[in-house]
Amino acid sequence: MIQNKQNLIAISLVLLFGVVIFFIGTDGFQAFTTESARSYQLMQNQPSFPPVTLEDSNERTYSFNEFADGKYVFITFMYTNCGTVCPQLEFNMADVYQSIPEKYIGEDIVFLSISFDPTRDTPEVLAKYRTYFDSDGETWRMARVNQQDELNRMLDTLGVVVIPDNNGNFQHNSAFYLIGQNGRLLEVMDYTKIQEASETVLDYLGETEDTK
Repeated sequence: MIQNKQNLIAISLVLLFGVVIFFIGTDGFQAFTTESARSYQLMQNQPSFPPVTLEDSNERTYSFNEFADGKYVFITFMYTNCGTVCPQLEFNMADVYQSIPEKYIGEDIVFLSISFDPTRDTPEVLAKYRTYFDSDGETWRMARVNQQDELNRMLDTLGVVVIPDNNGNFQHNSAFYLIGQNGRLLEVMDYTKIQEASETVLDYLGETEDTK
């Protein structure tokens, strides 16, 4: 009987220790995976979008700040040769875009797909690629960042993991990113949850600039 009690106490202590470690490792149960932990940390820090120069499908070159111009910016990161997640990511982005009332599009929010494969994703390639998703090239632009140091800084700041393989492809994480009117990251959203992402964006559009 005493031995059974000792065993029970030992098991209980091990379980309690495990729960404590899990609690600490997941930011108080708020992040259960590496990816969700990364997203949670990003939203806690709300980093500013770094100064990068974009070149879009219309061969226009400008800084990200000029593109945003006090608006919300809904962003994805992709590359056009991707045959797995990227097409679905962009189709889902199109669904979010179409769910936003027209009065907000271009006035209060703009959409931006950024390629992390600038060597192959030329303006001509991006111009063709955007037609697959009904991107108008204006209120939803597709662009690349040509300077490698700027590209690396941007990806690192926003927690975008991009790992090249030996076949011209990349392993990468995917999400929706919402940048606020002050240029700081507001949300990292699950790209598979289209309605939830749309509702999140509309919540921000319904707020005044002072509250966001």
